[in-house]
Amino acid sequence: MPARTPIDGYQIATELYDFVNLQVLPGLDLEQDAFWSSAMAIFSQFIPRNQQLLLKRQQLQQQIDDWHIAHKQTPFDPVSYQQFLTDIGYIVPQGDDFTISTENVDVEIASIAGPQLVVPLMNARFALNAANARWGSLYDALYGTDVISRDKDNKATSGYDPVRGNKVIAFARQFLDQSLPLAEGSHADVSAYTIENQQLLMTLTNGQQVQLAQPQQFVGFNGSLSAPSAVLCCHHGLHMEIQIDRQHIIGQSDLAGVKDVVLESALTTIQDCEDSIAAVDSSDKVAVYKNWLGLMKGDLTEQLVKQGKTVTRRLNPDREYQALDGTTLSLPGRSLQFIRNVGHLMTTEAILTPNDEQVPEGILDGIITSLIALHDLNGLGQFNNSQTGSIYIVKPKMHGPDEVQFSCDLFGAIEHALGLAANTIKMGIMDEERRTSVNLKECIRAAKQRVVFINTGFLDRTGDEIHTSMLAGAMLPKDQMKDQPWLQAYENRNVLIGLQTGLMGKAQIGKGMWAIPDQMADMLAQKIAHPKSGANCAWVPSPTAATLHALHYHQVNVQQVQQALLAKPADMQLNQLLTLPLLDDPASLTAEVIQKELDNNIQGLLGYVVRWVDQGIGCSKVPDIDNIGRMEDRATLRISSQHIANWLEHDVIDESQIIQALQRMSKIVDGQNAADELYHPMSADFDNNIAFNAAKDLIFKGKEQPSGYTEPLLHQSRIKVKQGLLES
Repeated sequence: MPARTPIDGYQIATELYDFVNLQVLPGLDLEQDAFWSSAMAIFSQFIPRNQQLLLKRQQLQQQIDDWHIAHKQTPFDPVSYQQFLTDIGYIVPQGDDFTISTENVDVEIASIAGPQLVVPLMNARFALNAANARWGSLYDALYGTDVISRDKDNKATSGYDPVRGNKVIAFARQFLDQSLPLAEGSHADVSAYTIENQQLLMTLTNGQQVQLAQPQQFVGFNGSLSAPSAVLCCHHGLHMEIQIDRQHIIGQSDLAGVKDVVLESALTTIQDCEDSIAAVDSSDKVAVYKNWLGLMKGDLTEQLVKQGKTVTRRLNPDREYQALDGTTLSLPGRSLQFIRNVGHLMTTEAILTPNDEQVPEGILDGIITSLIALHDLNGLGQFNNSQTGSIYIVKPKMHGPDEVQFSCDLFGAIEHALGLAANTIKMGIMDEERRTSVNLKECIRAAKQRVVFINTGFLDRTGDEIHTSMLAGAMLPKDQMKDQPWLQAYENRNVLIGLQTGLMGKAQIGKGMWAIPDQMADMLAQKIAHPKSGANCAWVPSPTAATLHALHYHQVNVQQVQQALLAKPADMQLNQLLTLPLLDDPASLTAEVIQKELDNNIQGLLGYVVRWVDQGIGCSKVPDIDNIGRMEDRATLRISSQHIANWLEHDVIDESQIIQALQRMSKIVDGQNAADELYHPMSADFDNNIAFNAAKDLIFKGKEQPSGYTEPLLHQSRIKVKQGLLES
């Protein structure tokens, strides 16, 4: 147990207490004892409400389970099911129309559509890379991924490949023609970019000089008028920089001397304290908070060895250009940072109550991350995050309007304790639990003065769909669930309700993650569906993916899509949303289909769990059964474990099949991780391997886990490993 410091009957881990006192509070004009007393008062006020909300979750789930048991022998009736959910208060009455009134929202959230990165805050290098992903090289993103196909006779080389490079340049020129069209001709035929009379002029190979089709797209430059080194333009609110250097290895062979096209990419980033990290004790929490402090103060650094040299990563400065009127134009060099706190379920031993119980982790996150953000609000850091004086907190895994109201009230209490104006703390509502989906309008109403973000998250939403309806019957295989009516209704409703409650021009409507980071060609082909749906941001797994996804927001004018959706009445599709993704006849599945589904689920489950438990890695690129790397976090784990538990419950598979698959697939996972010196093989000792047994528990205890969440079991197992390491 960590050393503790008593405050008002609470016991604070001294490591956390000292971190706040020595590193966070200095300069904030807050008195130490007063801060801690106000923080403990918030716990005393909100812990009982938090517990009541969790109890309500259990009670509603029990009523749903009982209903499915009572109707087991009769065909599923969606009409009576919806009435039942209304009767028990799962579906709440819908009030009159309203419009959100959120104020002081930064333009990256309110006005500009673009990619959004989600990154584990516990990893300083990843956090810095994400913050710096505001700008990205299109040339690098194309050259380094499968977006540019490789000819069969053109094999990869260790040096620069001019054949591949020419394909990249041709792609980029085509992009410029589409997003930055010339009044006449093509960027491919430009031999020089110059500025004259505050206009951008392009000299074509035939000697003709032309302007842009929309001259107002040109907003700034660097270098001289006759030979600029950078040309800055804007399209759909996103900036692009044409970099020119005739001495560069790329520029020297380019007709116009262009060495790169740099795109404004990840406008916003969610620094994650939740699903993508493995923070299980006070020391882990302090490590997370330290990284957030470094981002807010602007002094976070991380050293790494690259090509034999030590490189120090730090936050990028702002980018400066010469504006057309002769003044300096400054653009943010960093993504606007949200922070995702933990939800209502988990507790932490970082602080113990007067009854020696752990406090809710989400309340602690709200207090400490807001306190740290004061460094940004008070102008104490090297850079500004919010230009409007706001703190942006994403709240995950909230179930319905009461839980959103709880978070709003908590934020209000934190504002009062920190001396902040009301509604300084803005809220992102993750629409990832079914009780939030069916009541989304009322959830937004509860936060109408704070909400700046809603999104759909297929992964957690599917996990909750399975768990909520666990006793209704056997679920379809995972891939087939994606094609069911409930999912399309979920995606559509989220956008429509967001627009109808006034989020357009004030907040983000987001879509979920692209989870296969090595398949960027497929992402480029498919993820354009997100801006086409009316969503003005969508999640990507890397800075490279952000730059490529930015292309979609040049192709689609999201504001026009949103206006078109608002102009026509739409069906809210509640009936479809509540259509359960059940197998009509489980007996119709062949043994081969069942085994493949089981193996695929267990492969991903084991590959993620073993790294989480043994090494504390909360987000991994895990090779699947076909050896394709897929991003895994607790949301994907929730689906896999709940799906297996569902098939076990309904006798599609039995316990012995699961055990055999676990043991067989663990050997495959061991082989995939053989090059990792820190890896501990599961197959060496199944009975005593903590990670292997955690995977078993996630399946066999999955039905009883609250909302099907994986955190409680993962935390227990990770703590065992950490204790074992300390003892050894």
